[in-house]
Amino acid sequence: MYTEDEMLMLSGIQHFMFCPRQWALIHIEQQWADNKLTAEGNILHQNVDNPFYRQKNGDVITLRSLHIASKELGLYGITDAVELLPSDSEEDAITHQRYKGYWKPYPVEYKRGHTKPDERDEVQLAAQAMCLEEMYGISIPFGALYYDEVKHRETIAISDHLRKTTRQCAVQMHDIFKSGKMPPAIKKHHCKNCSLKDICMPEMTDCIKVSTYLNKNLYEDIT
Repeated sequence: MYTEDEMLMLSGIQHFMFCPRQWALIHIEQQWADNKLTAEGNILHQNVDNPFYRQKNGDVITLRSLHIASKELGLYGITDAVELLPSDSEEDAITHQRYKGYWKPYPVEYKRGHTKPDERDEVQLAAQAMCLEEMYGISIPFGALYYDEVKHRETIAISDHLRKTTRQCAVQMHDIFKSGKMPPAIKKHHCKNCSLKDICMPEMTDCIKVSTYLNKNLYEDIT
């Protein structure tokens, strides 16, 4: 269990899955830069993250911007949306002061683009579900990812594998944050879309070391 002073931002787990160095630049060195992709994401969330907006569609109630936290993961954050699905039983359900009956929380995370080639979005959703589970003493088997670019919602199973990956990421984030050591820059294909590319300078990893250059070009000439 982590203390309040040790808590890290839940939204950072998606950055960490994308690139540990990007996460460290943002959350350790407090670096940030916008590009077209981040700007579009900000616009999307301005429309989504309204804590005073509640939507009722049939029997489903949608709550916005709920504050959540998990001492087990050491993460805290704000959800995009949590849908409350009506339940006939109090098992794995909660009550709400404004709405009668029992409700099962169903987290929904909004994303600007489309499905990713890895599990970065799924892990962020799983972390939200695990926070809600810890807060309310319930089990949440499913959530959803909504991709604005393709206007498509994907149902995601909060599986044992996904939970294990989420816990591993959280532990690694805390270890790096505690050490204060920046992960190395590793140039990959996805670097071209990173808004922090010019700050990170992954191209430098392809440069020859000074000692190697001297050994090759100076000391060889002397001998």
